[in-house]
Amino acid sequence: MYIKNKQLKNKISIWLFLMFWLIAFMIVIGGLTRLTDSGLSITKWQLFSGILPPLNHHDWLIYFNLYKKIPEFELQNHSMTLSDFKIIFWWEWIHRFLGRLIGILYIVPLIYFSFKVGFGKLINLYIIFFLICFQGFIGWYMVSSGLVDRIDVSHYRLCVHLLIAFLILSLIFWNYLDFKELNLSKQKINSIIPSIFLLLIFCQISVGAFVSGMDAGKIYNSWPMMGSTYFPDDNSIMNLLNIGVFNDPSLVQFIHRNLAYLILFFYIYIFYFIHVNKLTKFYLSMNIIGFFLILQILLGIFTLLHGAQIALASMHQISSIFLVSSCIYFLYLNSKPNLRP
Repeated sequence: MYIKNKQLKNKISIWLFLMFWLIAFMIVIGGLTRLTDSGLSITKWQLFSGILPPLNHHDWLIYFNLYKKIPEFELQNHSMTLSDFKIIFWWEWIHRFLGRLIGILYIVPLIYFSFKVGFGKLINLYIIFFLICFQGFIGWYMVSSGLVDRIDVSHYRLCVHLLIAFLILSLIFWNYLDFKELNLSKQKINSIIPSIFLLLIFCQISVGAFVSGMDAGKIYNSWPMMGSTYFPDDNSIMNLLNIGVFNDPSLVQFIHRNLAYLILFFYIYIFYFIHVNKLTKFYLSMNIIGFFLILQILLGIFTLLHGAQIALASMHQISSIFLVSSCIYFLYLNSKPNLRP
């Protein structure tokens, strides 16, 4: 990305760096909102009026009475008090407030930088802004699925919401690296290898969203077996071929476990290939990936063993942010300068 003014370019990279961490924080808060079953506490989408939280007892009663009308309260939380409601409300309100804050802190500097360097040179960053806006729509689309005829949001919509969040995070990090103008080595591997590895990570995130959305981490809380067997004994292996496989909690957990093993074996292959061919420029990035991959697997195991306890489950998600970022860094190092955005 050619911009003559080095000082301005450095400012853009700092801004993108800060946006990266803000969106990473947003993902963490979103995960905690899901883990605390807080996502349905605000039953309306109020783009402007929703910026302010309830300011008095009357306002609190309005929100609480709206919550009482949805199935989650009627079928699951019918004994909830106003004090209990305030706890789940604040998680969802903070999540939505951060979404608005991210939009403002992204578009205002972007417009300023566009006047300085030209719209055409920052078109990639406007695409990211479109995704940020689209994410807000998807967030409400997800919440709306839990307001009628069910006590939770659709795990498919939850998956889309999480994937877009990681896509935004990845694109911001990629553009940050591009503005930093790293010295890329002439040592390269087949671009398909890091691309497939990253794709597998995103597939694992998708399945992880299904696990979270169906509370599938609260069953079969043992490892390496699922109960007393490797394959869940409440199911048939042939059901893996059914179209509804991702609606079955035990099968989703089985897939999540085994996809982790596949990713680990693929990492070992890449690690071996790089060291055999003495591609020294990739040593550091592969070591970073390996560290976060092992950490992610261990946290996943401990999360299962403790029945998806909130702190462990949140740490498991946090480590996925670092794992994805390290994979993006590896992919970037292997990119060709003329193919970068």
